[in-house]
Amino acid sequence: MLLEHREPRIAFNRASGIGPEIMFCGGFRSNMAGAKALALEAHCAAAGRACTRFDYRGHGESDGAFTDGTIGGWLDDSLAVLDQVVRGPVVLVGSSMGAWIALLAALARPDRVKGLVLVAPAVDFTEALIWERLPAADRATLERDGVWLRESDYVDDPDRITLRLIVEGRNHLLFGQPIPFDGPVRILHGMEDETVPWLFATRTAESLTGADVIVTLVKGGDHRLSDEENLSRLMGAIEEVAKKVAS
Repeated sequence: MLLEHREPRIAFNRASGIGPEIMFCGGFRSNMAGAKALALEAHCAAAGRACTRFDYRGHGESDGAFTDGTIGGWLDDSLAVLDQVVRGPVVLVGSSMGAWIALLAALARPDRVKGLVLVAPAVDFTEALIWERLPAADRATLERDGVWLRESDYVDDPDRITLRLIVEGRNHLLFGQPIPFDGPVRILHGMEDETVPWLFATRTAESLTGADVIVTLVKGGDHRLSDEENLSRLMGAIEEVAKKVAS
């Protein structure tokens, strides 16, 4: 389905059920047909729990060009789905960039977002993992051309990193200050993650103001954590948080 009364239109799929509803925020250049999103939907269906997955603008089935996307724009898409599609209290599940988006959405909608499950949280990645690591020559290319091509580990064509993505992302940086969220949070991160270092998980946990925050580091785990064992671990974390929110 599409959220029609906005531009760009955002594709989503919602299954009704008991609350709290689970809403999945995907990663950079991923979509709602990915392994974690589909496994989450299947798990919620088996549990009779409401679940929503969606595509950011420029991703999957949603309208818009990927290169027009920014953290603020993708956050707006997430809030539109949260406001117009999802019902009642919600547990946000965010993967990689989606974990950053989920944290921002929780801060924007504290009356709705009651729990978080984060996988390989790429908080502030536009600054900490792209800009700060760019060699001088690549920075010059980005500043001159407005775009820099980065080889992707996950898709065949390179990531088109825009200067707008970097600059706009600075409006949403979270590290360096407390993250005021007091609901239950579970964080999973692979210790062999070559995309987002696992120290991002512990730094996220340290930044959150709430006391009910548990980090699980998976020895040998990669960035995706999408094999059967880790998907089972993720679903367990989601159920744990959902039950805490419901109690």
